[in-house]
Amino acid sequence: MPYLTNIVARRIQWGECDPAGIVFYPRYFEMFDASTTALFERALGMTKYQFTNAYGAVGYPMVDTRARFLIPARFGDDVIIETTVAEFRRSSFDVRHRILKDGKLAVEGSETRVWAVRDKADPSRIKSQPIPRDIIARFEAG
Repeated sequence: MPYLTNIVARRIQWGECDPAGIVFYPRYFEMFDASTTALFERALGMTKYQFTNAYGAVGYPMVDTRARFLIPARFGDDVIIETTVAEFRRSSFDVRHRILKDGKLAVEGSETRVWAVRDKADPSRIKSQPIPRDIIARFEAG
């Protein structure tokens, strides 16, 4: 099933680049993280602070991430980041990111995340919980 896709246009900043002037690879993972939050905020119509409070969650920690770097991006380049959920499971979900530069695929990224809440038995710990069905429905409506 296709889910909602969020698209963000952004310009590569000086501080995201290494001494060679290309994006330092960990910065792409920061972009992915921000893009996942932007996707959830769009789907749910709330900020992350609002929806974690509304659902009693602490967030959606990452348990796996990967990237393929195909075309370098440099300071001042304009890129498009396309982010979508590829699959929802009981308490985890996969997110796919595509970064386009000049209409060409520059970076492909993926994340696996888990919907998490505080453990009532030990509030210093978190545990996974089934993703609320109404959250998934908001992505399906997209």
